Amino acid sequence: MKRTWTIIGVSDVPRSFKWYQSLFGQRLTAPAHLDFGQLLDSDGTVLLCLHEWAVENHPSLMNPDDGTPGNGLLLFFRVDDYGAALRRARALVPQLAEEPHVNLDTRTKEFSLRDPDGYYVTISALSVLERRSAAERPNKRLQPTKARGRATP
Repeated sequence: MKRTWTIIGVSDVPRSFKWYQSLFGQRLTAPAHLDFGQLLDSDGTVLLCLHEWAVENHPSLMNPDDGTPGNGLLLFFRVDDYGAALRRARALVPQLAEEPHVNLDTRTKEFSLRDPDGYYVTISALSVLERRSAAERPNKRLQPTKARGRATP
Protein backbone atom coordinates (compact mmCIF):
# COMPACT_ATOMS: atom_id res chain seq x y z
CA MET A 1 0.00 0.00 0.00
CA LYS A 2 1.24 3.48 -0.83
CA ARG A 3 -0.21 6.74 0.36
CA THR A 4 0.38 10.37 -0.49
CA TRP A 5 0.89 13.13 2.00
CA THR A 6 -0.48 16.22 0.33
CA ILE A 7 1.30 19.28 1.73
CA ILE A 8 0.03 22.80 1.08
CA GLY A 9 1.69 26.10 1.90
CA VAL A 10 -0.33 28.24 4.31
CA SER A 11 0.23 31.62 5.94
CA ASP A 12 -0.87 30.58 9.45
CA VAL A 13 -0.66 26.86 10.31
CA PRO A 14 -2.65 27.00 13.61
CA ARG A 15 -5.47 28.99 11.94
CA SER A 16 -5.65 26.67 8.92
CA PHE A 17 -5.36 23.60 11.18
CA LYS A 18 -8.38 24.76 13.20
CA TRP A 19 -10.30 25.59 9.98
CA TYR A 20 -9.79 22.11 8.49
CA GLN A 21 -10.56 20.39 11.80
CA SER A 22 -13.83 22.34 11.90
CA LEU A 23 -14.62 21.41 8.30
CA PHE A 24 -13.93 17.71 8.98
CA GLY A 25 -15.83 17.72 12.29
CA GLN A 26 -12.75 16.81 14.28
CA ARG A 27 -11.97 17.62 17.89
CA LEU A 28 -9.97 20.85 17.96
CA THR A 29 -6.32 20.34 18.84
CA ALA A 30 -3.13 22.26 18.15
CA PRO A 31 -0.78 21.26 15.34
CA ALA A 32 2.43 19.49 16.35
CA HIS A 33 4.47 22.57 15.37
CA LEU A 34 3.64 26.21 14.71
CA ASP A 35 4.97 25.84 11.16
CA PHE A 36 3.72 22.31 10.31
CA GLY A 37 0.72 20.19 11.12
CA GLN A 38 -0.84 16.94 9.93
CA LEU A 39 -4.60 16.46 9.87
CA LEU A 40 -5.35 12.80 10.55
CA ASP A 41 -8.42 10.65 9.97
CA SER A 42 -9.80 8.62 12.88
CA ASP A 43 -7.68 5.62 11.81
CA GLY A 44 -4.45 7.66 11.69
CA THR A 45 -4.37 8.16 7.91
CA VAL A 46 -2.90 11.54 6.96
CA LEU A 47 -5.61 13.62 5.28
CA LEU A 48 -3.62 16.80 4.69
CA CYS A 49 -0.39 18.45 5.81
CA LEU A 50 -0.11 22.19 6.37
CA HIS A 51 3.28 23.85 5.99
CA GLU A 52 4.05 27.51 6.67
CA TRP A 53 5.41 29.37 3.69
CA ALA A 54 9.22 29.91 3.50
CA VAL A 55 10.08 28.17 6.79
CA GLU A 56 12.35 25.57 5.19
CA ASN A 57 14.10 25.42 1.86
CA HIS A 58 11.36 23.60 -0.06
CA PRO A 59 11.45 25.15 -3.57
CA SER A 60 7.69 25.16 -4.09
CA LEU A 61 6.95 26.48 -0.58
CA MET A 62 9.24 29.50 -0.57
CA ASN A 63 6.92 32.32 -1.61
CA PRO A 64 3.13 32.39 -1.94
CA ASP A 65 3.48 35.29 -4.40
CA ASP A 66 5.19 33.01 -6.95
CA GLY A 67 1.82 31.66 -8.07
CA THR A 68 -1.88 31.68 -7.39
CA PRO A 69 -2.70 29.55 -4.31
CA GLY A 70 -4.14 26.29 -5.47
CA ASN A 71 -3.50 26.83 -9.18
CA GLY A 72 -3.46 23.31 -10.59
CA LEU A 73 -4.45 21.78 -7.25
CA LEU A 74 -7.87 20.59 -6.18
CA LEU A 75 -8.22 19.35 -2.62
CA PHE A 76 -10.92 16.69 -2.97
CA PHE A 77 -12.18 14.89 0.12
CA ARG A 78 -14.72 12.03 0.26
CA VAL A 79 -16.76 12.10 3.47
CA ASP A 80 -19.24 9.77 5.14
CA ASP A 81 -21.09 12.65 6.85
CA TYR A 82 -21.91 14.84 3.83
CA GLY A 83 -24.90 16.68 5.36
CA ALA A 84 -22.98 17.54 8.53
CA ALA A 85 -19.94 18.58 6.44
CA LEU A 86 -22.14 20.93 4.42
CA ARG A 87 -23.48 22.54 7.61
CA ARG A 88 -19.93 22.94 8.98
CA ALA A 89 -18.75 24.44 5.67
CA ARG A 90 -21.57 26.99 5.64
CA ALA A 91 -20.54 28.03 9.17
CA LEU A 92 -16.93 28.54 8.04
CA VAL A 93 -17.41 30.67 4.92
CA PRO A 94 -19.86 33.40 3.94
CA GLN A 95 -20.49 31.78 0.53
CA LEU A 96 -19.66 28.42 -1.02
CA ALA A 97 -17.55 28.45 -4.18
CA GLU A 98 -19.88 25.84 -5.66
CA GLU A 99 -23.31 25.02 -4.27
CA PRO A 100 -24.31 21.41 -3.52
CA HIS A 101 -25.06 19.38 -6.63
CA VAL A 102 -24.69 15.85 -8.01
CA ASN A 103 -21.47 15.27 -9.92
CA LEU A 104 -22.50 13.53 -13.14
CA ASP A 105 -19.20 11.61 -13.33
CA THR A 106 -19.18 10.17 -9.80
CA ARG A 107 -22.97 10.33 -9.29
CA THR A 108 -22.36 11.63 -5.77
CA LYS A 109 -23.29 14.88 -4.06
CA GLU A 110 -20.56 17.50 -3.71
CA PHE A 111 -19.91 21.16 -2.96
CA SER A 112 -16.84 23.37 -2.94
CA LEU A 113 -15.44 26.20 -0.85
CA ARG A 114 -12.24 28.19 -0.46
CA ASP A 115 -9.97 27.75 2.56
CA PRO A 116 -8.32 30.70 4.38
CA ASP A 117 -5.40 30.69 1.91
CA GLY A 118 -7.58 30.53 -1.19
CA TYR A 119 -7.27 26.81 -1.96
CA TYR A 120 -10.29 25.28 -3.67
CA VAL A 121 -11.68 22.46 -1.49
CA THR A 122 -14.32 20.02 -2.74
CA ILE A 123 -16.28 17.82 -0.36
CA SER A 124 -17.90 14.76 -1.94
CA ALA A 125 -20.27 12.25 -0.38
CA LEU A 126 -19.29 8.62 -0.30
CA SER A 127 -21.62 6.55 -2.44
CA VAL A 128 -24.08 4.19 -0.75
CA LEU A 129 -21.89 1.24 -1.75
CA GLU A 130 -18.74 2.89 -0.34
CA ARG A 131 -20.48 3.75 2.94
CA ARG A 132 -21.73 0.16 3.26
CA SER A 133 -18.29 -1.25 2.49
CA ALA A 134 -16.62 1.05 5.05
CA ALA A 135 -19.17 0.07 7.71
CA GLU A 136 -18.46 -3.61 7.12
CA ARG A 137 -14.70 -3.11 7.46
CA PRO A 138 -14.13 -0.48 10.18
CA ASN A 139 -10.50 0.44 10.79
CA LYS A 140 -9.31 -2.27 8.40
CA ARG A 141 -5.92 -0.61 8.11
CA LEU A 142 -5.31 -0.86 11.85
CA GLN A 143 -5.77 -4.61 12.06
CA PRO A 144 -2.49 -6.57 12.26
CA THR A 145 -1.60 -8.82 9.38
CA LYS A 146 -0.68 -12.48 9.76
CA ALA A 147 2.98 -13.41 9.57
CA ARG A 148 3.62 -15.48 6.46
CA GLY A 149 6.22 -18.19 6.23
CA ARG A 150 7.47 -17.73 9.75
CA ALA A 151 6.87 -19.75 12.83
CA THR A 152 6.21 -17.70 15.92
CA PRO A 153 7.16 -18.98 19.36
